[in-house]
Order: sequence, then C-alpha cells, then structure tokens
Amino acid sequence: MIKNIFAVAIGFGLVVSAATARLPAPSDEAKAKAAAASAKSAHGGKVDGYQLCLSMNKVAARYASEVKAAGKAVTAKATPDCADPGPFVDPAMAAATAAAAATAPLVTAAKPAVAAAATAIKK
Repeated sequence: MIKNIFAVAIGFGLVVSAATARLPAPSDEAKAKAAAASAKSAHGGKVDGYQLCLSMNKVAARYASEVKAAGKAVTAKATPDCADPGPFVDPAMAAATAAAAATAPLVTAAKPAVAAAATAIKK
C-alpha cells in the first residue's frame, strides 16, 4: 500500500515537472511563418467581409426593386461601398519587393552614364 502511494506521488511529480517545463524560444523562421499565417488569416477575414458586403447590397437592391414593383414607396438608404481587399500578398514577399524597388532607381539611373562611358571608350 505504501509502495503504491509512493509510486503515485513520484508519477504525479514527474507529470507536474513535465507540464511546467519551459519551451525554447521560437526561431526567426517560426516567427516568420506565424506572421505569415496571421496575415493570411486577417486577409481571409477581409475577403469574407467584402463578400458579405456585396451580398447585402445585392439583397437590398432586390428588395427595393420588389417593393417598387408592388407600387410602394421605397426609402433609399445609402449602402456602404464595398472595399475589395485584392489578392493575398505575403508580408515577407512584399518587403522584399519594396526593397528591390527602392534600389531599382539607383541601378537604372547609372545605366545611361555607363552607356555614355562605353560609347566614349569605343571612339
């Protein structure tokens, strides 16, 4: 009986120590994946809101046309414009594209000078 109580106490201690163990800090790659998943989820919410807005406007237009067809007066209320969120863009890719675009004018600005120098050398 005492051996069983002792075994249960040891087992309970192991479970508690395993449950309170600290996990290592996430790597930069894991943080980037989590940020991308969060951004994709947020974009999905925006798309859902856009589709809901379109469907609400469609229902409101149909209701107004049915009421007008019945010969009743329709009180028009302004419906909000639906903002299309566009396609999903990964934040990491957007940052890389922005960095490339920032350096692109420097490269293209140097090309005419290089071309002029090459022409001068050929003469």
